[in-house]
Amino acid sequence: MNFSRRDFIRTLGAGAGMCLAGLGIPGCSGGAGGDFASSDPSATPLWPAGNARNKIVVISDLHLGIDDKYTENLKNRPLLIRFLQCLQNTSDVRELVIAGDFLDEWYLPVYYPVYTDQSLFYKSVIANNQGVFNELNNVIASGIKLVYVPGNHDLTLAADVLQEALPGLLQARDVKGLGAYYTGDRNEIVIEHGHRYDMFSAPDTLSNAQLCGNENTILPAGYFYARYAATWVLEGRPSAAKSLPEVTNIPDINNTDQYGAYLYYATLKKISTRMTPYESLSEKIFNMRICGFHDAYSYLDFYPAQQADGTISAPLLFRNIQRTWAGRQTLNQVKVPDSFIEAVTGALAFESFFKQAKAQYLENPAEKVDVVVFGHTHVPSYRDIGNGKCYLNSGTWIDHNLNYPNADRTFAVITTGEQDTTAVYSFVEEGSVVNVTISVSAVSPQN
Repeated sequence: MNFSRRDFIRTLGAGAGMCLAGLGIPGCSGGAGGDFASSDPSATPLWPAGNARNKIVVISDLHLGIDDKYTENLKNRPLLIRFLQCLQNTSDVRELVIAGDFLDEWYLPVYYPVYTDQSLFYKSVIANNQGVFNELNNVIASGIKLVYVPGNHDLTLAADVLQEALPGLLQARDVKGLGAYYTGDRNEIVIEHGHRYDMFSAPDTLSNAQLCGNENTILPAGYFYARYAATWVLEGRPSAAKSLPEVTNIPDINNTDQYGAYLYYATLKKISTRMTPYESLSEKIFNMRICGFHDAYSYLDFYPAQQADGTISAPLLFRNIQRTWAGRQTLNQVKVPDSFIEAVTGALAFESFFKQAKAQYLENPAEKVDVVVFGHTHVPSYRDIGNGKCYLNSGTWIDHNLNYPNADRTFAVITTGEQDTTAVYSFVEEGSVVNVTISVSAVSPQN
């Protein structure tokens, strides 16, 4: 169902008190629901507001970059700003939650200048997107609670840097680089980015601790692949010839250590066959001077291969990564751990995050959660498991969503109450919000 500016004006003109239960917004009457200032009073509300301020809006994966040459959110940035202005005029919105990957330290080419001051880096990202931050401060001033939960692309973002830019912000953090935000009238809603359960993206202070001689190496393997992928995209997606090491001896499935290592290799082979930047595999392209790293590394330094002793492992970075996964889950406060084999097979499967939402929260007797919202996958999603429990994914606001190109600028809305209502929307343009809940309720994108 679409809801346009024309519908909104017609509804107000008729004084009809239109009900938008199909949009997950029941009992709407078009009433003001409270007065507050707006940065632009003319911005069209996202929907006719109900009388109660009971809606929690979740956006994620904005991926604001340090330089417009290295950003995935350029075309959509003005629309994001307009969305925030429209949000301020939607008087039944209680909270806006940014569920991770707000700012981006990962989408950088390998030739981006080496830096050592990450706080300065993020301050530069903020300065490059000052219009968004101005509007977020206006969101706070309008009476809407603004909340931030860390993602993997901004897991090193220091709390004080963000707080300085958004003084009224609430930050939901637990372990460094992670956070889970509980909200709603009954604390029945939990919002995470989702990378806690992704072995490529969850904080990793174990795998490279011996190599670097410290416990500050929080960046997971996904950081290096993201830099490599960004290089390939920014070079125009070339098909450069690569000669990757081949693992020909497949371990027995009962050898969980080596079979897990093989699955990790197979996953990286799939990724690396598609991403082929011009840089040589042996060139020391990753000049790392942050997060406990003090050296330069090549792609082959972390690409798994058959070692001289017959085992499968990367030769340098993330050696025997399968052996650190259990410890990482403990450090990252995962409630219901899974095996490395489960983690690596689910790494590229978007449905695996629905599985995690059920295991960690919806079907966990220790949790009293009815609604789970993740981001991370860039795939908007809605899954109803019955008994008032559901999982939503808020999608992304990047310009070109290759993971799910059928819905742009998506966000989740939860109406909290005795029984929550939920939906996923796409912000098409001012005055036009599209409910995509049905279309994303059985998403099965191809990897």
